[in-house]
Amino acid sequence: MRVRARDGAGVRERARAALFSRVAGPEGPQNRVRIHQTPGPRWFAPGEPIQRVHGDASMFAGGLSALLLQSLHPLAMAAVEAHSGYRGDPWGRLQRTSTFLAYTTYGTVEDAQRAVDTVRAVHARVRGRTAEGVPYRADDPHLLEWVHVAEVDSFLRSHQRFGARPLDGPGRDAYVAAAARVARALGVPDPPVTEAGLAARLEAYRPELRGTPEARAAARFLLRHPPLPWPARLPYGLLSAAAVGLLPPWAREPLGLPLLPRAERLLFRPAGTAVTRALRWAVEPPPPSGTRTAAGH
Repeated sequence: MRVRARDGAGVRERARAALFSRVAGPEGPQNRVRIHQTPGPRWFAPGEPIQRVHGDASMFAGGLSALLLQSLHPLAMAAVEAHSGYRGDPWGRLQRTSTFLAYTTYGTVEDAQRAVDTVRAVHARVRGRTAEGVPYRADDPHLLEWVHVAEVDSFLRSHQRFGARPLDGPGRDAYVAAAARVARALGVPDPPVTEAGLAARLEAYRPELRGTPEARAAARFLLRHPPLPWPARLPYGLLSAAAVGLLPPWAREPLGLPLLPRAERLLFRPAGTAVTRALRWAVEPPPPSGTRTAAGH
């Protein structure tokens, strides 16, 4: 029995190390130390809803769903296609996003602001035109708000469906309000601060959304051709199905994704729950500081 326990611990540690390397990148270990061991005030106190959401393994499905939903805005997708390098370096993009979430959710005030300033500097350089000639810039407050509401809605949907401890109504409002603090720092002047406000803001963007060829190509890349070794394809496929199932029904057809209510209820949701539990088993034991981190940090 002791041998089996040691073997199980070894498997868990190897899985944790592999996921951490993928999600946090080569600077992950030093970032984790800085985030959790640097003294000083934070934007959010331990145990606040934003830490519960961003520290849960449901973020894996929520993050993938957010990318799909965000791609429906032609200007946002044009900026991603031209400037993000997501095809050539998808892991790098994931690592930068997860590190930003970790610093703003758990880091000191100074480090959180530094992370925001870095992103704003990048946004200031990203500008161009769509294939139809429509100009865009990544620091456009209206475009920033779309990226924000799509992300927060996706994270919250995933947490409520697959999270270890789903939030009650006041907790969901508190999560949206906390995320709004980060959005304001990034340049969104009036982000929603309640769950109802989030839903209304998301609905208000619908006339601007459509499935461009770039958006459908991104969905195919993310869902059918992920840069993963073959042994990881099956669990990723389950995670992808869970992510698609999180999308609002109106978001499926523009991306060429089928709406299969019975299959989602009987197969995809249970599969999403299973793969999220497996990820939670691998990545979520608390670090020495006693706090959990965003996306594995």
